[in-house]
Amino acid sequence: MAGSEAPAARTPLMAGNWKMNVNHVEAVHLLQKLSWTLQDKKHDFERVEVAVLPPFTDIRSVQTLVDGDRMKIVYGAQDVSVHDEGAYTGEISAAMLTKLGCSYVLVGHSERRQYHGEDDALVNAKATKALAAGLTPIVCVGEGLEIRKADGHVAHCVNQIDGALAGLKADDVRKLVIAYEPVWAIGTGEVATPEDAQEVCAAIRARLEESFSPAVADSVRILYGGSVKMSSAGGIMAQPDVDGCLVGGASLKVDEFAGICRYLDLQLGYSS
Repeated sequence: MAGSEAPAARTPLMAGNWKMNVNHVEAVHLLQKLSWTLQDKKHDFERVEVAVLPPFTDIRSVQTLVDGDRMKIVYGAQDVSVHDEGAYTGEISAAMLTKLGCSYVLVGHSERRQYHGEDDALVNAKATKALAAGLTPIVCVGEGLEIRKADGHVAHCVNQIDGALAGLKADDVRKLVIAYEPVWAIGTGEVATPEDAQEVCAAIRARLEESFSPAVADSVRILYGGSVKMSSAGGIMAQPDVDGCLVGGASLKVDEFAGICRYLDLQLGYSS
């Protein structure tokens, strides 16, 4: 239930969104270094799952490296088409991503909503296609500064959840991941506290319980994605309804991202 201790089934997920950074050669070096660093620290991937989300052009190189080195890091994509195939120039289908071995795909990221005009209906269609292809969609929601200042952030995010998950069956909702992005706290100088993250993540879980069932609400992982750093990860992850982080810029810095992934070992003042 919302606000309860995270059950064992909700394995924390740290997902690194590389955005439009690193070419396929750089991606190989970055991923190798990340894997080596986590291995050196004896990271327990069963305890905290680690994923990277590279640009489309890097995915085949990432697949080859992950398979060849038998890495425990998983990977995915930053977007997906609502179409299966055909004359849709520039689009990448869910089936193509599955063939490349992707586990995850972002849908509705704040930058897609801002720069490409994506709305909840489109996010819903993308999530539906991803699920049908065996991918786990990471459904992103979040509010801007004006909404936050007007104290409308909880209602806004819950409404986005309603739209993004409309028509999905409970068994499908169980499979997806949700990421809360406080857009107002990303690159604005404003600071989101762990309590800010908990407030919205708890409201999202409560809505899942209301719309589907307590069992569904308890099974869905909810990530926080607001300029996460190694120094802040412990406090964020101490919140009962936060099950991981969607990490942007820090995921391009191996030591920083590895530290975030190892928050259980590094957090001070919280039990590990």
